[in-house]
Amino acid sequence: MRIPDLDDDGWCLGSAAEYHALDSETFEIPDEAARTGLKPGDFAKLIFVIAVEEDEEPITDRMWVVVREAADGGYFGLLDNEPDIDENDEFWLGTELPFGPEHVIEVEKGNAESSEYAARTPLRSWPRD
Repeated sequence: MRIPDLDDDGWCLGSAAEYHALDSETFEIPDEAARTGLKPGDFAKLIFVIAVEEDEEPITDRMWVVVREAADGGYFGLLDNEPDIDENDEFWLGTELPFGPEHVIEVEKGNAESSEYAARTPLRSWPRD
């Protein structure tokens, strides 16, 4: 499973595990069992690093993803937020993306509505090769 790259894709995911390792008292994350035991329909909050203009620093945004499926030690999910950027041609509400347990900063159990959302066809699918 290929994880997004800032240079190639215009965005990437921040590692919650690395932030937590740097300062576990101020940057709490769910325990490993919660981050590795996500099921379709569950919610995971991730840190997105998004490129903007070439001469500007990337912006960081925390957004929710609904888990679609487990794959290769990680997950595929559907973005459940609209990124807060002016120009955005890469991802939007309903876009499929891959992520790993190391990216998860918060979890919430799913419900019937989120399970239905997870089962729908993505507006944009992530390449599976």
